[in-house]
Amino acid sequence: MTLISRRSAIAGLGASALAIGSTSRARAGNYGPGATDTEIKLGTTAPYSGPASGYGVYGQAQTAYFQMINDNGGINGRKVNLISLDNAFSPPKAVEQTRKLVESEEVFAIAGFLGTAANAAVMKYLNAKKVPNLFLTSGAERFNDPKEYPWIVPFYPIYVAQGAALGAHIVSEKPDAKIAIQYVNDDLGKDFLRGLKKGLGSKAGAVIKEISHEITEPTIDNQVADCKGAGADVFVQLTYSKFAAQGIRKVAALGWKPLHIINSNCSSIGGTLAPAGLDNAKGLVSAWWEVIATDPRQQDKPRVKAYVEFMKKYMPSVSIDDNTATPGYNNAYMIEQVLRRCGNELTRENLLRHATSLKDEQPPLFLDGIKVGNSATDYRAVHNLQITRFDGANWVPIGDMVDLDGIAS
Repeated sequence: MTLISRRSAIAGLGASALAIGSTSRARAGNYGPGATDTEIKLGTTAPYSGPASGYGVYGQAQTAYFQMINDNGGINGRKVNLISLDNAFSPPKAVEQTRKLVESEEVFAIAGFLGTAANAAVMKYLNAKKVPNLFLTSGAERFNDPKEYPWIVPFYPIYVAQGAALGAHIVSEKPDAKIAIQYVNDDLGKDFLRGLKKGLGSKAGAVIKEISHEITEPTIDNQVADCKGAGADVFVQLTYSKFAAQGIRKVAALGWKPLHIINSNCSSIGGTLAPAGLDNAKGLVSAWWEVIATDPRQQDKPRVKAYVEFMKKYMPSVSIDDNTATPGYNNAYMIEQVLRRCGNELTRENLLRHATSLKDEQPPLFLDGIKVGNSATDYRAVHNLQITRFDGANWVPIGDMVDLDGIAS
């Protein structure tokens, strides 16, 4: 090799090294805790044990979704490491596990988990630490407080608004109703109850029986019998899946034929209605905004087919009709979107900005026409829902979609 060629080779090597260095610097980002050039570490908790362990499927869906994302190259070239710990549906356990995720694991953000009491227990801690609790699944009004709790970002229709929609439906369908209400004695039950009465409006006096239960109670059968004994022809349950299933079975056993309404949180076909008996559940009324993968009217849609394939590959032990996985899937999808938009600016502040400026989003398993959007001053994201009736196999729409922004104002 001549001297000139050797010099040219050396110059070429230098140029290549410079190009590699430039690429490396271009890839390097501004990072907060839990984020690097190769990884985004998230944390969450789920009720894998305890009185609401059926909702652990939600956490499984989150984990499975990010495994799918990693198998397809990750997010902007980074793998997502989601650490999901058991909170046993216990507020003290949720605090313990969340502190571990933030202080020991040093996660970038909390991938919002399911449950009102558990999320309420950690909200002050996470807000003080300025760690985003991203798209938590609870409709309690307390979580929409951008001024005091800017780092707590809900993504679920507000319970008060849902309750108001159900109350308005009762007035429309049975204006002379005699109403019995059975609800769980926590923020979920109380918010739904407050909204239901708001929706009943001048008909709120039609409530002739109102009875609460604790989540630790083994059965609510006697309460159901008391509601029938009061002479009610409308029975509203505002509770969790276990108790809704008990109520559905008991109503059937009593030969009672009320207009039976259950809140959205316990309307999973596989998680609630099938254990209660699909024949027993026929005629139930609830509210929906998410697609049901087994609904014949939805099955041909590409996004529904993709979900079915996801369940077969990543969650084969979970029945496709267990709708508990659906909000976990939608939650993880929305987190993926805001992480992608962060690019190489993976700071918690930038993540919060993207998570609170949603506009016209379409999560893959949301019904067509459901409006999704929020702002830095109002974190409410879901603005419509559909009243539905169970026909023995599927939830069937009743009437037009409800505008939640107007009905609970």
